[in-house]
Amino acid sequence: MKKLTIMILMAASLAILVTLAKAATVDNESTPINLPVFIPCANGGAGEVADLSGNLHTLLTLTVNGNNFSLLEHFQPQGISGTGESTGAKYQATGVTAMTQKGSFQNGQANSTFINRFDIIGQGPGNNFTAHETAHVTINADGTITVLFDDIVVDCK
Repeated sequence: MKKLTIMILMAASLAILVTLAKAATVDNESTPINLPVFIPCANGGAGEVADLSGNLHTLLTLTVNGNNFSLLEHFQPQGISGTGESTGAKYQATGVTAMTQKGSFQNGQANSTFINRFDIIGQGPGNNFTAHETAHVTINADGTITVLFDDIVVDCK
């Protein structure tokens, strides 16, 4: 959860650099990626590495309104697919990763929610890999963490 707290502080630092009169800063792009992913349930349970490639859509939005900031980060695969190195099986990547952060420059109160839904879908039964995570932290103005959780489920089907 230290990672999440650090990310909140980084977002606050980034927001400070934005001129307060500016309502929103947006970065919207698609980037080619190559990603090897180990799928433990593939290849009859022996597992295999799938070499995936395609585009990753990224949307970043930062809004500063007076003494408050809001940051949205959104990542989504676009046509990411590949082949298993051992079996030659075809795989398709799906899902979404999103994080929202909101906070105050005046008193440090902030909250952050992170959601990751990452699925590698393979041919046939038994080689679909899923990683799902939901995390949240709320920090009061006095610095007290009042809500903190991180639920992670990784599964092969």
